[in-house]
Amino acid sequence: MFIGHFAVGFAAKRFAPRASLGWLIAAALFLDLVWPLLVMAGIETVRIDPGNTAFTPLDFVYYPWSHSAVMTLVWAALVAAVFQWKIGYWRGTVAIAVGVTSHWVLDAVSHRPDMPLAPGLQSKVGLGLWNNVAATAAVEIAMLLGARILYTHATRPRNRAGQYGYWSFVGLLAFLYAGAIHGEPPPNVTVLLLTALSAWLAVWWAAWLDRNRTSR
Repeated sequence: MFIGHFAVGFAAKRFAPRASLGWLIAAALFLDLVWPLLVMAGIETVRIDPGNTAFTPLDFVYYPWSHSAVMTLVWAALVAAVFQWKIGYWRGTVAIAVGVTSHWVLDAVSHRPDMPLAPGLQSKVGLGLWNNVAATAAVEIAMLLGARILYTHATRPRNRAGQYGYWSFVGLLAFLYAGAIHGEPPPNVTVLLLTALSAWLAVWWAAWLDRNRTSR
């Protein structure tokens, strides 16, 4: 998924209003934040394969350290522990752990059977939602719209930065999602990885806009 992961971060704000949206979105995206770094390090492998599924041209050849079920639980525990150590907010810690874990669950729904269960195991799962573009878009858009409502009910802008920063963020997500549906495949893996690394900027943007909003 793409905007579905962002939706988890937005929705979590209702459960943990004192947690920064930056942390919450970082948790929901975490596996994808780690993944390009591991590919660049030669630990994991991806290739561009147009037609791999109807929705994405990517063939996730080997990525058990970032995206296996077992490692997802490890990452969730680590990220939640760091959050609790730095922030000391238990509702936020729970939201962080659930956010990281949700990534694997949503990807298992979306991907063809290429989601590993653990490093070293050959068994993989995936329900294949990505084989239907319309269904994928309907699910993700519904998730984002619902999460947006939860977030705006949990917070309100304290200034124009909080208002326009939020709407520009949501607008950018919609623009990028439309590009993902209708755009051309990346020309090479290097461009793909650089694009994937830009998700770190989204985390920073989410943290910034959330500082300009206040809990209701």
